[in-house]
Amino acid sequence: MTRPLRKLGFLTIGLFDPDHPRAGHEATLRLIELGEQLGLDSAWLRHRHLQHGISSPVAVLAAATQRTSRIELGTAVTPLGLENPFRLAEDLATVDVLSGGRLNPGVSVGPPIHWDHLRDHLYPTTWQHEDFSKARVERLLHNLSGGAVSTFEGTEGIETYSTRIQPYSPGLRERVWYGAASASSAAWAGSAGMNLLTSSVLDAGDAERPDFAALQREQIELFRAAHPAGQAARVSQGLVVIPTDGATPDQVARYEAYAAARLPRTAAPVAAGPRRMLFAPDLVGPAEQLAERLSAHAGFQAVDEVAFALPFTFDEPDYVQILTDLATRLGPLLGWEPARPSA
Repeated sequence: MTRPLRKLGFLTIGLFDPDHPRAGHEATLRLIELGEQLGLDSAWLRHRHLQHGISSPVAVLAAATQRTSRIELGTAVTPLGLENPFRLAEDLATVDVLSGGRLNPGVSVGPPIHWDHLRDHLYPTTWQHEDFSKARVERLLHNLSGGAVSTFEGTEGIETYSTRIQPYSPGLRERVWYGAASASSAAWAGSAGMNLLTSSVLDAGDAERPDFAALQREQIELFRAAHPAGQAARVSQGLVVIPTDGATPDQVARYEAYAAARLPRTAAPVAAGPRRMLFAPDLVGPAEQLAERLSAHAGFQAVDEVAFALPFTFDEPDYVQILTDLATRLGPLLGWEPARPSA
């Protein structure tokens, strides 16, 4: 049985022209502002390192805190292999304070993409010893919880030192999400008391003919079974969903072509190193059709929060149309109500 949709958000990578990067970043900020105006609950930015997409979502979200007042702001996800959990905790806490407690950091672990090509520059003297396990997440959670990171506390001259990360932002640790692709990662995130981000790509494991929706549902159930909050544990689903109600014929054609070009990868798991990754089909069509397809989706049936991903290669007018249709057409059909403006 489908849960009524409680929170509706969106995810973008924030493409930009490498010769004129400011325009793309500004366009992303305008989308976040539009999301708030439409009553959407959250806006999420995905990291794109060494690409022409946002490489520093935390910095962009700091700007977004000053241009919005209500919408939640998240990262989906920050790959911790490129981060120092001490410094990242300082940045996240600072942005959370600036936002008034609206930040939702999403993280993942593992070696950075193209590790062999960048390790000597990223960690020139320590790359052989870097730990890319979930211990890196645990360090970040410890830091955001206000745990001690130094053995010194006191005053030297006019400077006062704390043992914990500053600023400390109460409640931020409870708003950390884990981007899990495998069953074991989903269960671990639950046991760690985190929130779960599940997207349009999952680790198929050993399943010979895996069904994406069933696999996603299984991982959600494993997460909640391991979580102290049980069925109340927060899960957000992030499929690519493109309503076409307000689209022009040209937009519809481009959206359908985009989805069709990506459809072959959904037929069977794709090898990615030792893993077999399974992709979900992109959903394109009128809101009524999308609502029917989502309501029949086993993964969607288990969540009451979503952050639908915007297609990667479209223009700002396309994203405006998609967000507008999400908020005014599809969301209400899923039982969602737009958030009211903050007082």
